[in-house]
Amino acid sequence: MDDRRRRVPRTDAVLADPRLVAARARLGAPLVREAVRAALELVRNERLDPELAATTALSLLPPTATRLTPVLNATGVVVHTNLGRAPLSAAAREALDAAAGCADVEFDLGTGRRGRRGAGVTEALGEAVPDAGAVHLTNNNAAALTLVATVLAQGREIIISRGELVEIGDGFRLPDLLECTGARLREVGTTNRTHLADYARAVGPDTALILKVHPSNFATTGFVSSVGVRELATLDVPVVYDIGSGLLRPHPVLPDEPDATSALRAGAHLVTASADKLLGGPQAGLILGEEPLVTRLRRHPLARALRVDKLALAALEATLRGPATPVEQALTADPEQLLARAEALAGTLRDKGVEASATVTGSRVGGGGAPDVVLPSAAVRLDAGLAAPLRTGRPSVVGRRHDQGLLLDLRTVAPEEDDTLLHAVLAARHGGG
Repeated sequence: MDDRRRRVPRTDAVLADPRLVAARARLGAPLVREAVRAALELVRNERLDPELAATTALSLLPPTATRLTPVLNATGVVVHTNLGRAPLSAAAREALDAAAGCADVEFDLGTGRRGRRGAGVTEALGEAVPDAGAVHLTNNNAAALTLVATVLAQGREIIISRGELVEIGDGFRLPDLLECTGARLREVGTTNRTHLADYARAVGPDTALILKVHPSNFATTGFVSSVGVRELATLDVPVVYDIGSGLLRPHPVLPDEPDATSALRAGAHLVTASADKLLGGPQAGLILGEEPLVTRLRRHPLARALRVDKLALAALEATLRGPATPVEQALTADPEQLLARAEALAGTLRDKGVEASATVTGSRVGGGGAPDVVLPSAAVRLDAGLAAPLRTGRPSVVGRRHDQGLLLDLRTVAPEEDDTLLHAVLAARHGGG
């Protein structure tokens, strides 16, 4: 026992390794010490040679000083909620870096005086949706609805169809959100059918607004009917349309998904949406619509509590002004090109002794958008036993299980990531034995 203890290097001696000194400057002392302690524990248990303690500690360090781990999304779900929704474009990432230090968030560099917060992104959003008289941002779409209901309907009634009282992920229910603002819900119609007359009969002196919600995370078929914005706008009551997924204009791949421009042209007074879904930006809530209403929202005290930070402002402006986002590229990817990539990857893997094949499959939009749309795609099929080592490898790769195999769907993998995916599979095969 004494001999084994004498063989264990001192903690400060391992920490003095130049590589760990550099890591401490980059990641901070606590993370490095934790990795060194883990390596030394392996030495104590005679599972590691003492000479390898520093090298092993280096291998145990995270790539960054956060527990969040970058993931290569090979699930085929374009907007994967559990993987952070929309991946940001290179332009948005550069904008994040530019805004990470001191930036002119509320400062006019020309005059040297206080400036309008987020002027660049609100101008970009207004240019993207010219039909909006004004725009406002919150930290997510739930916050946008909270602000609208608080400012316009506190102590009054919101008319909403029973078929649109949705529940989204993690047990979040729309009625609970709206009622906590002090508004009262006036439900009309039935679960499957609501008519204009139902809304008309409900409108009264206490009506604050009509709320239309796009039921984005499910689809109903059969004996169903709902009322469009154009019809609701005839009732002389403010119409607020929560379109959900955040399309700003009609999209050829998703013809049935609502968009802000069409909703405003149809007569919606306000439109709310998420920025981190089909728009492909950072987490934020969008409010677009008539200037007097948007001004009331912006000036309410609650708007301060729900505002977005400088990083979201920078990333969203770059998303709006920059090139096509990863979400857009994934939505419009050519299935034939996806299959060609899958065949090339599978062929290379087979040449290196990995059982792999290319297969045609179907991808999903995700993020609650277009739940009934299947996007034709292609994937590399692997043994299901590689799922765990791929998830826990560096980089982490997440695919999807299908028919006792593992599919790596290339619709959500950028072409420039194919080599990274290839090396990850080879490393997982080696690590998985």
